[in-house]
This record gives sequence, C-alpha cells and structure tokens, in this order.
Amino acid sequence: MAETARPLAPPDDRPADETPRDPAAEPLWRDALGRCLRRLRLERGEILVETARRAGVSPQYLSEMERGVKEPSSEMIAAVAGALDVTLGDLTLAIATTLLAVPAAVPAGPTCQAAYALAA
Repeated sequence: MAETARPLAPPDDRPADETPRDPAAEPLWRDALGRCLRRLRLERGEILVETARRAGVSPQYLSEMERGVKEPSSEMIAAVAGALDVTLGDLTLAIATTLLAVPAAVPAGPTCQAAYALAA
C-alpha cells in the first residue's frame, strides 16, 4: 500500500443521503468507515466499479460497505484502503477521529441493561 502525503481528515459534512440511523445514538464503526471510504473514493473522482476492481471486491459489496450495511473483515477493509492508496493506519485514525468528535450517548434503561447482560 502506498504512503499518504497528508493525514486523512474526518469529513466536515455529511451528504444529504447519509443520515445516522438514530440521531441520539453513537455512530457505529461500520457507518463511519463507510462515510470515510466513500469520501476518499469521491475525492479521487472514481466510480464504485473502478475502486472495487482494484480492491478485488464486487461493486455491490463496496456499495454495502460505504452505506454501512456490511460489517467487513479486516482483510476487506485493507483491500479497499489499498485500492484508495491509503494505509490502514491512516484510515483507522481518520475514522477514530470522526467517532471521537461525536458526544458519547449514555445508555440507560432496561433495554440497555439487557444488552449488557447479553454481551457478558
């Protein structure tokens, strides 16, 4: 994978068609990943087919990654990052920075307690 000349910046604004699932909830990693991948692809002026071909994934799969529908493996994320000429570290840092900028939602109530019990 090629080194990037500049660190990736978190997106300044979200396109109109990318709204969070629940405005009160913390964003999911896959949503932040998808927004970042789409932003990088569009900055390069590429269509899905071009990036997907270089990454070795189907355009449908890349589209699902960008929309936050898929929970891709680390290998898939690395393949798409490489196709976009960014390092996995730079991509991860950009996503983490985006997630840190969002105020954390404090879960409460019986639903949250049940979720914690299931996770344990």
